[in-house]
This record gives sequence, structure tokens and C-alpha cells, in this order.
Amino acid sequence: MIKLRPKFRRNLLQVIPFGIIWLINGWAFLWSEYAVLGGQSVAVEAAIKITPYIAVFASISIFITGCLVGILEVAFMYRFFVNGSFPQKIIGKFLLYGVLFFALIFIFYVLATSIETKTSLFSASVLDQFTNFFFSFTYITIGLQLGFSLIVSLIYAEISDNLGQNVFLNFFTGKYHKPVVEQRIFMFTDMKSSTEFAEQLGHINYFDFLKDYYNDLSDAIIENYGEVYQYIGDEIVISWDLNKKNAVRNSINCFYAMEKDLLKKKDWYLKKYDVYPDFKGALHLGEVTTGEIGALKKEIFFTGDVLNTTARIQGLCNQYPTDLLISQDFLDRLEYKDDFEIDHIGRVPLKGKNESKELYTVLKKA
Repeated sequence: MIKLRPKFRRNLLQVIPFGIIWLINGWAFLWSEYAVLGGQSVAVEAAIKITPYIAVFASISIFITGCLVGILEVAFMYRFFVNGSFPQKIIGKFLLYGVLFFALIFIFYVLATSIETKTSLFSASVLDQFTNFFFSFTYITIGLQLGFSLIVSLIYAEISDNLGQNVFLNFFTGKYHKPVVEQRIFMFTDMKSSTEFAEQLGHINYFDFLKDYYNDLSDAIIENYGEVYQYIGDEIVISWDLNKKNAVRNSINCFYAMEKDLLKKKDWYLKKYDVYPDFKGALHLGEVTTGEIGALKKEIFFTGDVLNTTARIQGLCNQYPTDLLISQDFLDRLEYKDDFEIDHIGRVPLKGKNESKELYTVLKKA
């Protein structure tokens, strides 16, 4: 079985829904056009004659077209419109895609007509034939189908981007419509000296600073199969399904990959902001109840003592010479312990909790 890299897999899962959206819309338009025109004697020549071959060919073509839009969206359009508002993104992307599709239709139609009539691409007859096609019912139908599919897929892209891809799919599939008990790993990270940075940079620059910080950590999270649960100020809560293969190792590798990626950009941060966003974190695991919650705003929500405990452990990082603390529960599930330098701190009381926890400092060996 071929194992896909996490980032490629994530991009693929982002692209495929575009193909599905276009395919469903294509089927709907194909059926409606056939229903409207197929039974009219005046339109027998224009009616769509659906055969199994035509249906399969059309479906594949429409799906591929949708996937191509998805590829453009993931690889290019997202970055180009990253700072735009929702209306700006939808309208701007729609116009760009509209120009692109018009250009493609024009080029391929003119080429096909030139080959069929054996005339020059720039002859008046070829351009006149395209003009007639442009104002025909067929072109209007194509334009409506492309436009509607574009609008739906662009709205999907924005909703998915704002909610998070996994959250959107979980809502759509109803996975957590009823509460589910899960075993999960949580990592709480907290930026060091964030209050000082905020005072030094001011609100606007600090906001941009956080955006860059979050963006620079995203690849490490994706590559290690992490799911961002919440951004809370300068804190990030990341989660892994404990039942997934290598989840424990992925979670601890994620921390050090995040640290490594930030270190690569240390000079850039110091040059742009005059500060460097180092961070500390904690890892713990346990049982949670997962489900949809909220009256005015729905979200996928985790409840369980494991979250409070992880937050309390993370709050102790400043007391010990380490950037990462782990619990005994986490250590018990960690494989290949020889890859790490692990020191036992002892049984430590946690703020606001009656129960204390066995904690460890951990450092990845070079």
C-alpha cells in the first residue's frame, strides 16, 4: 500500500471535494437540460442524447475540471487572496476563474473550428463562428453551469478554511452529532514572553507577528498528523487520536519539528520584529467526550479532565529547565524512549487539582 506524505494527503483531501462538487452540479445540470429540452420536438437536435459512454465521459471530464479548480485554489488562489475579506475573495476569485475559463473556451473552440474548416485561426469566418457560439443557448448553459459550480466550490473553500477541513467534514458527515468517547493526546503550547512582545510590538504588529508564528508552525503540525483544536491568544492546542498508528511518537516529534522550523527563521523574525517567538509545551493523554456543542455557534468540542491536566502541566514549564513536559501516562505509551533524554521530576501537585501527577522533562537526542 502506497503511503502518502501528510501534506500531500491533506492537499489531496482538499482538492477532491472540488471535483465532487463539480460532478454533482454537472449531473444536476445535465439532467435538468435533458428534462427541459429532451421532450420538445423543436429541440430534438439540441437535446442531449445520454448514452452510458457519454455519461461516463462527461462525469470524468467534469470531475477533473473541478479538481483542477481545487488545485489552483490550494496551490495559488489561497495565497493570493489570503488577506481579503469573504466578499473580496469570492468576487475576486470568481472573476479570475471566469477570465481563465473564457480564455480556455475561446482558445479550444477557435482551434477546433480552424482545424474543422481548414482555415486560419485569425480568419473572419472562425471569429464569426465563435461570436455566434458565444451568444448561443449552448454557451449560456455552459456559462451558468460553470458559474454556479464556481460559486458553490468557492464558498465551500472559504467555509472549510475558516472552520478547518477536519471540522467541516465532521460537521458534514455528522460524526460528532451524538457525543463520542475517544482516547486522545493533547499538546498545549505557549509562547514565551508573549506579554512583553505584545507591549513592545503594539497591537497591529503583534497581530501580524502571531499570524506569521502560526503559519510557520503549520507545516510541522500537518507533517505529524496533528489537528489544531484551538488557538487561544498565543497558545495552540493540538490533538491526536490515540488509536491512530504512531500517534504518540507523532505528537512528540511534532513539538521538535515546530521548534526546528521556527529556529530556521530566527534571523528573519529578529530582522522583521526584533523578537523571536520561542515556546514551551506539555503532552498528556486520556479519555475525552467529543461532540457538537453551541447554541449561537456550533463547534466540535472536547470535554474531559485530560485537557485541564495538560494545561496545568504546561503551566509548570517555567519551573523546570525544559521546554517540554510530559506526564507518566504519556511516557508509558511512548516507544523508542532511547531517542530521548528523559529525566524524572517527581510527583508534582497541579494547580486547582487534588490529584498530583508524575512528570518528566524530555529532550530529543541529536
